[in-house]
Amino acid sequence: MDLLRSLDPLPAGDVVDLGCGSGTVGPALAGLGRAVRGVDTSPAMLAEAEASGAYEALELADIASWHTAETLALIYSNAALHWLEDHARLLPRLAGMLTSGGTLAVQVPHQNNAPSHRVWVSLCEEMFPGRFDQTAGPGVLLPAEYHRLLSDLGTLSLWETEYYQNLEPSVTAHPVRLFTEATYARPILAMLAPDEQAELIARYEAVMEKAYPRAADGSVLFPFRRLFFTLVV
Repeated sequence: MDLLRSLDPLPAGDVVDLGCGSGTVGPALAGLGRAVRGVDTSPAMLAEAEASGAYEALELADIASWHTAETLALIYSNAALHWLEDHARLLPRLAGMLTSGGTLAVQVPHQNNAPSHRVWVSLCEEMFPGRFDQTAGPGVLLPAEYHRLLSDLGTLSLWETEYYQNLEPSVTAHPVRLFTEATYARPILAMLAPDEQAELIARYEAVMEKAYPRAADGSVLFPFRRLFFTLVV
């Protein structure tokens, strides 16, 4: 919603929700008064998005190679593009699908250098050297790199926001471990045997107890940084 609120007035044309997932943002995008199209790689997610009733069309496609011949008013991508490689090619290609005055609006997590994420990688490399390809996980460029890549293509706005999330207590695990292993840590854990997973998780939990102390009720106030940019071509 913060990304949506940052938009300038749009020219005529459709809106594409790139990596729409279950369609959470679809109703808000429909409020722009344009035809909204959703694109995602998951049939199950697209089924949920269709149930929202917000999309005029839904397309099953790899968002890394997706293309449309129509010129668009807005390509909106929330928490999806960090899973894709080669942003230096991808983003200018997406910008090329916009009509004059159209906007590419992107939000990606920018948490990889925080202890919650960095410790998974550093412990894995310490305990199981050479086993994990660090380029396989979510990747985000530095803000200066996005600026260099996009600023000549139009009017670029680039910013970060750190959101504080209250993670619910758990009697079986540190809340930050439960949060990160659901997405970021999946490729790391997937390449380990069950006993190796347990060893890594135990070491990770010990660090999290110090890096993100629990409140009296066991919850954790967890800071999570996100990177935003809008490019008006």
